[in-house]
Amino acid sequence: VQLQASGGGLVQPGGSLRLSCAASGFTLDVLNIGWFRQAPGKEREWVSCFSSMDSSSYYADSVKGRFTVSGDNSKSTLYLQMNNLKPEDTGVYYCAAQNHPYLSTGFTGDYWGQGTQVTVSS
Repeated sequence: VQLQASGGGLVQPGGSLRLSCAASGFTLDVLNIGWFRQAPGKEREWVSCFSSMDSSSYYADSVKGRFTVSGDNSKSTLYLQMNNLKPEDTGVYYCAAQNHPYLSTGFTGDYWGQGTQVTVSS
């Protein structure tokens, strides 16, 4: 199982970015998959998770209504569309996969990819 995150960058407050997470060694309909982030000096926090088995998704309260997670099984890729970005969204974003029969807000990662940096600043 390998995960490769990309799409980070520098964006102004109120702007948008789309992160991608390319999966190899498994298909999205086998494992749950999601995003975490870690801001400088802070602990890593869960952001969102997705199951392509039933297209269910969950979000942290801090990003609900602004971020949208989706998956493309044909490309084995997970996306995170981030709109109305705020400075507090700054951090390294990681994608992770979970081997669990159902999806919940208690999503934890069994497999991790490297992170991609998102910086929201004017």
